[in-house]
Amino acid sequence: MEHQNPSDEKPLTFSAKLLHQLRTNLLFNSKWAELNGAMGDLGTYIPIILALTLARDLNLGTTLIFTGIYNIITGAIYGVPMPVQPMKSIAAVALSNPDFGIPEIMAAGILTGGVLFVLGVTGLMQLVYKLIPLSVVRGIQLAQGLSFAMTAVKYVRNIQNLPKSKSIGKRPCMGLDGLILALVCACFIVVINGAGEEQRTRNTREDQEQEILPINRFDKLKKKFKLVSIPSAFLVFLLGVVFAFVRKPKLVNDIHFGPSQIEVVRITRRAWKDGFVKGTIPQLPLSVLNSVIAVCKLSSDLFPGKDFTATSVSVTVGLMNVVGCWFGAMPCCHGAGGLAGQYKFGGRSGACVAILGACKSTLGLVMGTSLVAILSEFPVGVLGVLLLFAGIELAITSRDMRSKEESFVVLVCTAVSLVGSSAALGFVCGFFVYGVLCLRKLGSGKSFSEIWMNGSETL
Repeated sequence: MEHQNPSDEKPLTFSAKLLHQLRTNLLFNSKWAELNGAMGDLGTYIPIILALTLARDLNLGTTLIFTGIYNIITGAIYGVPMPVQPMKSIAAVALSNPDFGIPEIMAAGILTGGVLFVLGVTGLMQLVYKLIPLSVVRGIQLAQGLSFAMTAVKYVRNIQNLPKSKSIGKRPCMGLDGLILALVCACFIVVINGAGEEQRTRNTREDQEQEILPINRFDKLKKKFKLVSIPSAFLVFLLGVVFAFVRKPKLVNDIHFGPSQIEVVRITRRAWKDGFVKGTIPQLPLSVLNSVIAVCKLSSDLFPGKDFTATSVSVTVGLMNVVGCWFGAMPCCHGAGGLAGQYKFGGRSGACVAILGACKSTLGLVMGTSLVAILSEFPVGVLGVLLLFAGIELAITSRDMRSKEESFVVLVCTAVSLVGSSAALGFVCGFFVYGVLCLRKLGSGKSFSEIWMNGSETL
């Protein structure tokens, strides 16, 4: 019997390669884990979208349809739980400025997306990615993670007026949106998920010794009773949906089936100007740092075998907004916090966000804007719990700084970002401090460029 020489096999066609890649990227590692991971991004997504829908008449149905499509496409392209989040700086301007309406929001999104698209296709974003030191990126991630965590604690402790982004009093202990409910949900997640999966990317002798320590008794019990397979975040979110109907049973009468009407947004010359000045300019630094640079760095940490370029991420963010914003979909981007949150709750592949995207699009088509009636009754304290764990997971990524100098840069960047409420200002200060520390090493016999690029080996 003749054996076929492997070299004689016909190479796969482009369509066959593409189909294979899509199957790989959308593969379910564990259906419950991927479903659970899909909930990790809702702590930031729901409050912002709900606030803009109530305060600025954002078309919720259109936003759900488009962001759902974005989720499915990015999951298929990247093969990781790549999040799709509202652009936070633009949302903050819209909620704080009554004159910044839907036309201005969409103009800001289109212009921000256009700039990111150009930076991507020209290769400039990849150059920026290579030049920015890891310690500066870790500082931005730590600041963003702590910011999420502090917002989450505010959601848990205080009653929120989301359209005005204000606290209006202490949250009662009892009730269907009480403090005890939030604490029970938090404890449930900790019991099931613990502190999260350990990232085994370190190579020192001490770390290797720590990794071989025996598993503790509680972990053995979890494995014995298969507690690790319980989708904790999904169950917590489902509980919140049930409580929304219990809090207001007449919600059923407010639901109207059918998609909301999709129309092209008319943007005046003044709206273009205000959108650029008030929305695009403050949003761009955050998008470049957190939506592209930090996402690429974090994905290389969490998914070493699935590295992708800053160019591709910048292009996808740009295209999402250049297309969707014309039809009234909220300006969106990727985010390191969403990626960390979905990873925290079990997301390991593109199937995680594809599930979420399918649910969003289905809800947008079936229920349209009437879904806001349900979300407005959703327990905000429960959303705070989900946001808290996402923030902590993102902040933990900064623990891999090995030298005191690197940690110094991280903390300077974090402190300025939090106190000044500006990731751009924190980035500039961290970048400057890193440069000064590199200048101090010039007498070591290495060039400035070598010191800059080697980072942890020289600082």
